[in-house]
Amino acid sequence: MTYIIVIMISIIIVFTILILSVMTTSKAYTFKHTVDPLPKPLSEEDKAPNQEDKDIK
Repeated sequence: MTYIIVIMISIIIVFTILILSVMTTSKAYTFKHTVDPLPKPLSEEDKAPNQEDKDIK
């Protein structure tokens, strides 16, 4: 009789974990991921002051 109770509890635990895993995976697939935009490249005017600093010794 105790073996049957242990098997029943084990089956309940397995099904609970299975259901939670399916729910988590389903929620992960429906999540909308976003990506940050790429930074703008520096213009020539923005680069000029930095270049002057490097030329000074």
